[in-house]
Amino acid sequence: MADETSPPLPFNQLPDTAQTLMALMHAQGEVARLSAREQLISSLLVSVNAVLWAFDWESQQMIYVSPAYERIFGRSAGLLLADYNEWRDSIYPDDLDYAERSLADVLIKGAVEDREYRIIGADGQIRWLSDKCFINQQAAPGQRLIVVGIAEDITDKKRAEGELQRLATTDVLTQSSNRRHFFDCAHREFALAREQGTPLSFLLLDIDDFKLINDTYGHQEGDQVLQRIAETGKAVLRRGDVFGRIGGEEFAAVFPGCEPQMARQIAERLQREIQRLVFERDGHTYGVTVSQGLTGLTGQDEVLDSLFSRADKAMYQAKRLGKNQIVLA
Repeated sequence: MADETSPPLPFNQLPDTAQTLMALMHAQGEVARLSAREQLISSLLVSVNAVLWAFDWESQQMIYVSPAYERIFGRSAGLLLADYNEWRDSIYPDDLDYAERSLADVLIKGAVEDREYRIIGADGQIRWLSDKCFINQQAAPGQRLIVVGIAEDITDKKRAEGELQRLATTDVLTQSSNRRHFFDCAHREFALAREQGTPLSFLLLDIDDFKLINDTYGHQEGDQVLQRIAETGKAVLRRGDVFGRIGGEEFAAVFPGCEPQMARQIAERLQREIQRLVFERDGHTYGVTVSQGLTGLTGQDEVLDSLFSRADKAMYQAKRLGKNQIVLA
């Protein structure tokens, strides 16, 4: 009889049946642990709201994509794994060249973390992605080159940025450019015109007797007048012209590539359209007029302020001459 105090036999000295049983139990334990780990990883991947992906550069095949792909792209992961063109076809056409070039940059840089482009979901909705990618540095020499990445939906962030940009550049009342944004754009067009030797015209517009409108009908009615004139300005001006509200009742416009005589035709059309506006308040109907000062870029103008100053003087001359007219300086 074995001594009850004797230590257990080593595994390799147990009978064959016992060894087999213990090996099986050990294997089952390993399988259970692996299964639990796989379930945990799978659960984590499902919950991550970003697309994890792996791409075989040589074969141009997507070899892995996480479950978020189907949620964000609205497309079948199976089809993507079968054909990488599924991803390419989802990219917004204007962004396709950039998306492909920036992906290729990973071969040179090893990592590209500032890629942002748009995709078109299966529902036709346009979404923004931040798609970072890296070369798998663990690959041994001679092994296939794998690019891994993470694509995150940043549509809400882009919308918020766009709204902040709109608020920063737009006059809240008239929805035209505010003073700061207008002059930022005007300075840019001025510099471009000087560099390229192209024409540029500058216009200032002031509503005649605006204080009387506010005093007679109230500031709310004055706001309506400002809004209608801003709408008229945006409707009359050409695409590419810069238009904004730069003061209380004062608006300005820049006409790139436009000689003063041509700009005057636009200003005259604007004058006529404003004269056609009809306002009604408490049974009273009234109209408004504007005085405009217009000038063009000359070889002596080194700064935008020169054009602004001439247009300002011309506008006040229009006021002195009786209002409701355009003076060209």
